[in-house]
Amino acid sequence: MDRAQKEKVVEELGQIFETSGVVVVSRYEGMTVAEMQDLRSRMREAGGSVRVAKNKLAKIAVDGKAVSSISEYLTGMTVLAYSEDPVAAAKVIDGYAKDNQKLVILGGAMGDTALDVEGVKSVAQLPSREELIASVVAAIGAPASNIAGAVGAPASNIASILSTIEERGEAA
Repeated sequence: MDRAQKEKVVEELGQIFETSGVVVVSRYEGMTVAEMQDLRSRMREAGGSVRVAKNKLAKIAVDGKAVSSISEYLTGMTVLAYSEDPVAAAKVIDGYAKDNQKLVILGGAMGDTALDVEGVKSVAQLPSREELIASVVAAIGAPASNIAGAVGAPASNIASILSTIEERGEAA
């Protein structure tokens, strides 16, 4: 890799570190190509990405960024998982690490907050952005459906009373 290519990689990694809601660093030693492709596929479905880069270039790219705390994890065979959603990448990596013992979570960063292994697992337990949006929409929609039910109830009650009176009239 020549100098221009290295500079391009450092620039791309710098963009990733600036725009990602969460970055998780894991060791992937011993994983097969098929396992790595499976991880990439799961991450893509969740709206995140996986990137393998030379640790030296990643350390240069992370220098001076909010996620600079991850530089201590950049040793050995590391993979970077990241997403704009502050929870998505952590969820996928945590779930995959439970299924595959070859993937070991080292730590990560959420903005300028450093995350150790337990921090990444805690973030993975949080609801995703989509889940939060769904719960907010449900909370907003619930009062409206209650109002509609309350407004419709008197008409329903009147109809059942009239039906009962009509049945009594026919029986007499």
